Amino acid sequence: MAMAKEQDGWQESAGSLTLVPMDVGFDYDDYRDVLKAVFERRKESSPQFSYKALAEILGIDPAGTFRVLNKERHLPARCVSRAIDFLGLTGRSAEYFVLMTSYGRERRKVARQEILDKAQELRDVPRRRLEEDELSFLRDWWVVAVRCAVEVLEGRAIPEEIASRITPSVRIEDVRTALDLLVSLGIAKKAQGGTLRIVDQHLTVDGRKGRLAVAEFQRKILELAAESVDRFPREIRDISTLTVTVDEDAFGDIREILKDCRRRIQARVGDVARPDRALQVAFSIFPLMPASKAGR
Repeated sequence: MAMAKEQDGWQESAGSLTLVPMDVGFDYDDYRDVLKAVFERRKESSPQFSYKALAEILGIDPAGTFRVLNKERHLPARCVSRAIDFLGLTGRSAEYFVLMTSYGRERRKVARQEILDKAQELRDVPRRRLEEDELSFLRDWWVVAVRCAVEVLEGRAIPEEIASRITPSVRIEDVRTALDLLVSLGIAKKAQGGTLRIVDQHLTVDGRKGRLAVAEFQRKILELAAESVDRFPREIRDISTLTVTVDEDAFGDIREILKDCRRRIQARVGDVARPDRALQVAFSIFPLMPASKAGR
């Protein structure tokens, strides 16, 4: 199982727990769909925004802009960086956009497939969004742990067995309540022989209440991380820290590096056919000395 904190929410997926900002710009195969959608949205909010205005941003003539948005031609390579700025893309979403522009222009079948394969590696997994009345899933850290246990135990939902495996210890009654909650939320379904089957491998939340639920969940997880220093021997845990001095650009780069790391962990975890343990992976970056405000 994996969870990821996003700018507007939180994501959970099978195999690991991650906390990442959400990227946009992955749910398309033709990059021109995104350009047109953003253009039309911009025009709705600002009626004066025209093909001529977009053409000036992209660095091509209005007629060429019209043809690009209507899929009659492709965006010139020299204009891709301008389009990325217009769309507000960064990191993986910007990289994905670049690849999809290359994919659109490429005519050789093998080369197109190679580009598409690279782009697919950058995509986030599909997610089910939890509603406000389903945020109880994040209320207690052991609910998530119980969900992991169901996967590790191949669907066996025996409260006593699960309670004996989770650490720090959890009451059998709490495990039983967590199992009932998973079923009531539709995250797990009852199967043959009294087992449970995990239905939604990837979950996300957003909105103010969702962010508050995530923040509280993160506090609990970081408390567990601190306690793990004494709870587990080094052979079965890995904790490291870095203290650095950076500028705003380096700070942004570090966040992008962590996002890529989390994505790679999720991809690796997705290849695990029969997990034998559940791990908590936590990333954190926080100031020891915040940057001074402009003019101070």
